Amino acid sequence: MTTYMFKNSRIVDGSMDRPTDPMQVLVESGKIREVGKIITASADETIDLNGKVLMPGLIDCHVHTIAVGASFGRNAELPDSLVTARASLVLRGMLMRGFTTVRDAGGADYGIKCAVGEKIFPGPRLVISGKALSQTGGHCDFRGRFNSRPEVRSGFPLGALGRICDGVPEVRLAAREEIKAGADFIKIMANGGAASPTDPIHFLGFSREELLAVVEEAKNAGTYVAAHLYTDDAIRRAAEAGVHSLEHCNLIQPDTAKFAAAKGAIAVPTLVTFDKLLSEGALNGYPADAIEKVKVVQAAGIESLSIMKKAGLPMAYGSDLLGEMHRHQSEEFVIRGKALPAHDVIASATTVAAKLCHMDGKIGTVAPDAFADLIVVDGNPLDDLSLLTRQGQHLSLIMQEGVIVKRNGLN
Repeated sequence: MTTYMFKNSRIVDGSMDRPTDPMQVLVESGKIREVGKIITASADETIDLNGKVLMPGLIDCHVHTIAVGASFGRNAELPDSLVTARASLVLRGMLMRGFTTVRDAGGADYGIKCAVGEKIFPGPRLVISGKALSQTGGHCDFRGRFNSRPEVRSGFPLGALGRICDGVPEVRLAAREEIKAGADFIKIMANGGAASPTDPIHFLGFSREELLAVVEEAKNAGTYVAAHLYTDDAIRRAAEAGVHSLEHCNLIQPDTAKFAAAKGAIAVPTLVTFDKLLSEGALNGYPADAIEKVKVVQAAGIESLSIMKKAGLPMAYGSDLLGEMHRHQSEEFVIRGKALPAHDVIASATTVAAKLCHMDGKIGTVAPDAFADLIVVDGNPLDDLSLLTRQGQHLSLIMQEGVIVKRNGLN
């Protein structure tokens, strides 16, 4: 494997509000071997980054890589072969935007994770929840009010967001089955959702006993629970039950944000998806009644960032886009930049995200022994977060585990 020396590397990783002084970074055998002002070791190739910024590969902690269409109900009806083929394009697009790791929060299975890991098709490293867990009538139940057919309880199609389980025994079994099947964490639907037809936003998903049971199962397996949440009541109750990863959180209030922070939770806002569902959802087949529910949560998004920042609740990066809207993945940076300092926004996609993926020190950092997941930015994103948008237009190099997957004009 080729060894690389990056020189004149001004590093931006979200830990400071300015780039570092010029550094040298040695990449060897897929990892970062040394970082310093002077490195005496030799390399096969030296790349001069004068005038550019070196960053860790980006991490998106809320994606649905199998969401190849905007309607999850229709997505679940597609053959697995077609979902796999289309998902490969979704994954390649993410990598070419500089995301070298993503956390799939419902849908992707261990086979997709293996395909990416084996380099069958290019894509970010995958951290997966398997199928999300939902109660009957919850955010993974797309049958509608007049469909009383029994919900599928096994043999789930790849295009399905999740699975239905009711009662403590079924919840425990579902969590155990997802962990057995390769899930890195468990995702649950603990609140009403926009895309699903029979759960208004205020609905609380699962009983307290069910929440406690799934948290216990995750802890028994050495991992944690992530929960789909919008309302303050739902967030509070999930945090009380020990849910670690709080997804969306648009309607969170200060007291709950402080409580969640004290519990050691991490939030994953996903503001870009609400903007794009309102502007493009209908054109992409997103149901009209679902768009009305999106309006309930979209307006509170920016305020939620300020509330969580003030409360000290860490926030990881999330996009949660569907179908053709995946191309807007990087625009979450610009939206968050309206309410938060640029270095905090970048940290959400580096160090905070790495911690949530249980890979801190391995990804989201430019440091010895970390994976050599690196991007080179034409300019300083601390001054202009939009440099991280436009489908990687301003990324002159993308490296994943020491292999250059994109290179443009660097000597």
